[in-house]
Amino acid sequence: MKKVISILLLCLSVLSLTAQDKSIQDSLFFIKTKAEFLKFEQAHGHYIQTDNVKMHYLTWGKPTGTPIVWAHGTGSDAYEFLGFADSLVKQGYFVISIDYYGHGFTPIPDKDVSLYHVADDIKFLLDDLKIKKAVIGGWSRGGSVATVFYDAYPDRVLGLILEDGGSAAWACNEHKESIDSVTVRFTKLFAEYEAFQKMTFESEFKASKQWADGDAYNQKHIFQILASVKKNAAGKWVFNPGLTELCGENSVEEFLILMYRPFASSKLFGISTISVNPKVIYRNLAVPMLILDPVSDKDQFVFEEENANLQQAHPDLITHKVYKETSHALKYERSDEFLKDVISFLATVKNFKRN
Repeated sequence: MKKVISILLLCLSVLSLTAQDKSIQDSLFFIKTKAEFLKFEQAHGHYIQTDNVKMHYLTWGKPTGTPIVWAHGTGSDAYEFLGFADSLVKQGYFVISIDYYGHGFTPIPDKDVSLYHVADDIKFLLDDLKIKKAVIGGWSRGGSVATVFYDAYPDRVLGLILEDGGSAAWACNEHKESIDSVTVRFTKLFAEYEAFQKMTFESEFKASKQWADGDAYNQKHIFQILASVKKNAAGKWVFNPGLTELCGENSVEEFLILMYRPFASSKLFGISTISVNPKVIYRNLAVPMLILDPVSDKDQFVFEEENANLQQAHPDLITHKVYKETSHALKYERSDEFLKDVISFLATVKNFKRN
């Protein structure tokens, strides 16, 4: 019996040491990665004071290259494009990736702001960098940013890249369902999202480790996480504090008001997102467009029909790429194909003959 107890105690001791070693390794990895992140920020990170906000953005490559501006998705940040920028620089492009309100290092302004204010910020940045025209792209809500930029400043656009967003009205599918069906579906989603939003941490390390667990714990994703984890008003470390309030998505009730009675909402940022109608904005499309369209049971944004109809309306300008069995996180799941399709499309933009 004593022998069995001794073996058990030894095993527990080994497990404890292993856990301690893992904790030390994680701490050392965080310290090393944070130092690399700060060094990267020093080389690639910039700020500009626009009429609306002090906006943070990243750049890669030489300003003499063909400019590409990328707008991230909701809950993401400028580092979303980290895994693709260097490849585009090698192709001769100057890559700019922005943080818009409440994401990364760009704060939420004190005044009411909309997607069109983000478009104004991008135009302000292009003016400051003395860039006359750029390829404008984005993922999810960032795709809507690209769309409203084209609506506001079509003469500043060389081409458009829309990754599962911006090519169809935000709530088009919900308006095809019954309100009861949508309510049931989003009540479940918001219960999961609320649990995520309530998670708080005592340190940046603990918060970053939580979001970076598993295969995401590498440079491409940890930089993105480090840019989004920050202290809230209570001094706790959280992920993009204030974002759900900005978007009008604090609760399923608030979200349903945006979906079905947008002008009864007080959240201008959410209202402007719901109100984007690409059919109208692109009625006179005059530049090449790439629509990157994931299609599967995993994709919560099913726009294949709308995207196909838009492409048929402008067959000479729009390339519609469908990615079967792919979720909303298209560029991460199919990174090689994403980059290949983007580079191929950019070649057509270069060769496009403008009137």
